[in-house]
Amino acid sequence: MSSPEILLDVAHLSTHFETRRGVMKAVDDISFRIHEREIVGLVGESGSGKSITGFSILGLLDPPGRIVTGSIRFKGQDLVGLPAAQMRALRGKRIAMIFQDPMMTLNPVLSIGTQMMETVLAHDKVSRAEARQRSRDALGMVGIASPEERLDAYPHQFSGGMRQRVAIAIALLHRPDLIIADEPTTALDVTIQSQILFEVKRLAREFNMALIWISHDLGVVAGLVSRIMVMYAGRIVEAGPVSSVLDQPAHPYTAGLLAAIPAMTPKGMPLQPIPGMAPAPNLRPAGCAFQDRCRHADAACQSTPPTGMLGEQYWQCAHPLIHTSHKEPA
Repeated sequence: MSSPEILLDVAHLSTHFETRRGVMKAVDDISFRIHEREIVGLVGESGSGKSITGFSILGLLDPPGRIVTGSIRFKGQDLVGLPAAQMRALRGKRIAMIFQDPMMTLNPVLSIGTQMMETVLAHDKVSRAEARQRSRDALGMVGIASPEERLDAYPHQFSGGMRQRVAIAIALLHRPDLIIADEPTTALDVTIQSQILFEVKRLAREFNMALIWISHDLGVVAGLVSRIMVMYAGRIVEAGPVSSVLDQPAHPYTAGLLAAIPAMTPKGMPLQPIPGMAPAPNLRPAGCAFQDRCRHADAACQSTPPTGMLGEQYWQCAHPLIHTSHKEPA
C-alpha cells in the first residue's frame, strides 16, 4: 500500500496584525505538512496562534490581519493570494472548519434544515429534495435522533452539545479532504466532550478525511491524534508522534504543559504550573520566546533557538530535554 500523499503543505507562514501598539506577530514563520487521512493535534496556550493558523489556511482573516510571508499549498495549489471566488468554492467543500462556538456556524433565525440545505446548494447543483436528504443523513451520522424532525428546529431548541454536533454535520456535508476543528469541545462537559471526540475520529476514518484538531489541552488530543504540534508565541516549538511527544517531550514548554495536567500527574504529587505569562505578540524577546518562563534558559536562548531531531520528533530549543520525562517542571 502506497504512503499517503501530502494534502496540506504550509511553509514559512507568518500572519501579522498591524495595530497602534505595533505589529502583532500572531503566527511567526511556521512550517508543517498534513498527509491525506492524517489526524494531527495543534496545541498550546490561548494566544499562541493556533486559531489564527486555522483562519490563515481558510482565508478567514479580517483586517488588519494579513499573511505577510509564506505559502499554504493544498493539493499543490497555493491558497495565499487566491481570488476570493476561488477560495469560497474551496472553503466548505474541500476544506471545512468546526468553530469553538457553534453559533459562529449557525444562524439563530433560520431552521437547521434551511441552513444545511443552503450549504449543500452553495457548492452542488442538486434538487432541494436531495439537499434535504443529505442534510438529514448528516444529522444522523453525528448521532442526532429523529433527524427528519430536527431539520425543522431552530438552534435555540438544541443543547450546546447538540448544536456542536450540527456544526460538525455541516462540516461533513461535502465530505471534505480536510477539517480544521478549532477547540469545538471546550465549552462542553466531559461526558459530551468524550462522545464528540469519539464521533469525529470515527467519521474522519470512515470518510478518509484529514483532521487538524486545535486545542489548549494535551490531555484532550492524546487519544485522538497520531501526531502533535506544540505551538508557543506564534511558533511551532515541538512536533512529533503523539507517543514520543507525550512520553519524552523535548521542549521545556511541552514538559510544562504535561506537568500541569491532573490526569498525568502521579497521585499525591502537586501540579506544576508554568510560571509567568506568554509575552505579548508585539513584545516578544529575541531568540526563544519561552526564555523568561524556563528554568533551563541561559545566554544561548537569547539568540535564535536551534532546531533538531530526536527520531521522528522535531524540536526548537537550545536545551532539549532529551532524557527527561514530563514530570520535570518547566
